[in-house]
Amino acid sequence: MSLDLDPTDEPQQPTPSTARSRWEWAGLIAILLLGTGLRVARLDQNGTGNPYYGACVRSMLASPSNFFFGSFDPAGIVTVDKPPVALWIQGASARLFGYSGLSVLLPQALMGVISVGLTYYLVRRVFGAGAGLIAGLALAVTPICVAIDRDNLPDSALVLTLLLAAWSLSKAGETGKLGPLLGAMALVGLAFNIKMLAAFVVLPTFVLAYWLAAPVGWKTRFVRLAASGLVLVATSLSWAIVVELVPKSHRPYIGGSRNNSALELALGYNGIARIMGMGGFGPPGGRPGTPPVSPGEPTPSKTATPTEPAPSTAGGPPAFGPDGPPGGPGGRRGPGGMPGFGGTPGLARFANPGIIGLITWLFPLAIGGTAVAEAGLNHACPIGRG
Repeated sequence: MSLDLDPTDEPQQPTPSTARSRWEWAGLIAILLLGTGLRVARLDQNGTGNPYYGACVRSMLASPSNFFFGSFDPAGIVTVDKPPVALWIQGASARLFGYSGLSVLLPQALMGVISVGLTYYLVRRVFGAGAGLIAGLALAVTPICVAIDRDNLPDSALVLTLLLAAWSLSKAGETGKLGPLLGAMALVGLAFNIKMLAAFVVLPTFVLAYWLAAPVGWKTRFVRLAASGLVLVATSLSWAIVVELVPKSHRPYIGGSRNNSALELALGYNGIARIMGMGGFGPPGGRPGTPPVSPGEPTPSKTATPTEPAPSTAGGPPAFGPDGPPGGPGGRRGPGGMPGFGGTPGLARFANPGIIGLITWLFPLAIGGTAVAEAGLNHACPIGRG
């Protein structure tokens, strides 16, 4: 048997699209490796991260009750000041691999890397590969994102969950279908059980995007948004309602609340107080969960740590957040000594030296990128759906 070969045959040259695809994959892999390196390198030097949440993860290993409620202490006396979904992930990792710094911190680092890849994908499918790679790179190297992903705070899980919700919402806006819209709102509800009302920051944009983009009649849009709202409420309040139904004598005190209430925690300390400062919403005495301080009594010291709690008095156990409350009597202050989380609310807050170093430095890039995208939108490449 002979094999006839054409002497003029030459190796097939890659087409321009194939070459672009190879460069895109190379760029994506490089960005993911960079993001992974920044988040994982020498991660063990951070110990178990924030000792407040680290103590909670260790306590969660003591009993199923501690795990479900997110108890700060092994005896199950008081919870931490957040719902426990993000801590469940850390607790599951500690259960599988043993309690250590890496088992507690690595889940956040991995979620941060996944968020980088997901950001690339979400931007690419609409604006193209170049924009997607730039977006992924920005998230991969933003200092505050790297710092958060190297800690045990719930923000890494919050960001990833809301990115998944944005993906589902984009599908709903493109097709007008109910399923992706319900999925998006269920994911926002899940994010609520990670960091409560902080998850709802995206809701106005989500609702407006679906209303303007969904290719269905306005009546259908209204009905589907209403149905998704019910899913959002049910998902968001699922953990809090279960907590409220358990007799207070059979569960830990809800740290961060005034009245041993998960609902009050969501609306007060983890809700309005995050925007307006503590005011009358935070826990009395300068710590979440501490009993009221009578006139003339000294305010509890800010220097107490989770391993050295302030003495308990009648009215509730000592419970406090990782940095104390966001203002109010005895509470911590933002950068520059201003009350609240990061300074006084308002546009001038972004000029705060502490905030500039974390995120405000991205504003010029965002404004310039928006202008470039708007100018070139009519000449953009065809949308690549994924």
